[in-house]
Amino acid sequence: MNIIALSCCILLVLLFLKLPVFMAVLAGSVTYFSLTPGISTQIFAQRFISGVENQPLLAVPFFVCSGVFMNYTGVTRRIMNFCEVITGRMYGGLGQVNVLLSTLMGGLSGSNLADAAMEAKMLVPEMEKQGFSREFSSVVTAVSAMITPLIPPGIAMIIYGSIANVSIGRLFIAGIGPGVLLCIALMILVSLISHKRRYLPTRERALTVKEVFPVVRAAFLPLCLPLIIIGGIRMGVFTPTEAGSVAIVYSLILGLIYREMKLADLVKGIAETITTTASIMAIVGAAAAFAWVLTKERVPQNITNFIVNTIDNKYSFLLLVNIFLLAVGMFIEGNAAMIVLVPLLAPVAARYNIPEIQFAMIFIFNMSIGALSPPMGTLMFVTCGITKCKLKNFIIEAIPFYILLFICLLLLTFFPLFSLGIVNLVY
Repeated sequence: MNIIALSCCILLVLLFLKLPVFMAVLAGSVTYFSLTPGISTQIFAQRFISGVENQPLLAVPFFVCSGVFMNYTGVTRRIMNFCEVITGRMYGGLGQVNVLLSTLMGGLSGSNLADAAMEAKMLVPEMEKQGFSREFSSVVTAVSAMITPLIPPGIAMIIYGSIANVSIGRLFIAGIGPGVLLCIALMILVSLISHKRRYLPTRERALTVKEVFPVVRAAFLPLCLPLIIIGGIRMGVFTPTEAGSVAIVYSLILGLIYREMKLADLVKGIAETITTTASIMAIVGAAAAFAWVLTKERVPQNITNFIVNTIDNKYSFLLLVNIFLLAVGMFIEGNAAMIVLVPLLAPVAARYNIPEIQFAMIFIFNMSIGALSPPMGTLMFVTCGITKCKLKNFIIEAIPFYILLFICLLLLTFFPLFSLGIVNLVY
């Protein structure tokens, strides 16, 4: 037990020192295999390789690739124009466009960091020109990017499903509820703040049908992709893994239709896909080896028995889990925390008869908040790095948004309808 404690300490210390996640997890695993007598190091290599051979993980490179290709086909600009048509008369103008664009792009890219970087480059300069403060523009960009992992096909759902053996198709559909909830809540808050600060709408009159039709027509095909993915999975036309390859083909078709993707963009997109996928798979493989270590030492079983014997009801458990995950998310990257903690906490949630889909949404939402929170929030650093917003000003401006996020988290935690309503309706 002393060796497993040492391995966990090494892993956590290296994560806090901001070493690459897979290196930190590997170091913890290697420490255990090296110091434990009677265990062959070949098991470490076997667990690492078997961890990345999980078939559902094939969806990761597919959806990463389709999201990268979408950025080279002019899809983002077309959807942004579509969002402006819908929100143009609302207080907050481009701030509302920012939120709605993240929601719609979540169904195409699946990466919150990519979404935040893209909108920080495209929208924040325009928002500043229209009178928005840099702090407000940066906060709206970062917070709205939280929606991306929730809207299918989020990469976080694929990883969670493969770790906890939960239906990825059901997770995709379940993510719609929390994603829409957060989108509506953010649009209301942006409207209230904008009304107080006089961030006016981008236009005062309603658009005519002739003005709206070209914009809707340009955005129609990209917006069909989430419907094709969810509809195809639900009707049994293809699996969630196969849906990723469908998304790639669809993105290439859009590139041909719009004639904006060049051969150089195709090569560059493939290179980006390889590097992104390699980093994700390295984390998954390293975590698979470490999960074997935890299982062998009966850590999940011991934690389950301790919590069940200590906490008498599921609501107290969920409240403590939220506090714990929020604290973890402030220091550890979401995917790393998911890979380490899901095998520990999911069995405990099952003992309390908490639906696995609901717990998955609670977990992913907590990790999304962590990505926005100091001191190590990746979304915060990516956005501020591009917009040149000072972190102190960002955190102060984000206070009302943090309050809103906690309210949404409590709704997801104590009202299963937000997570399970659409899933029960579809299935």
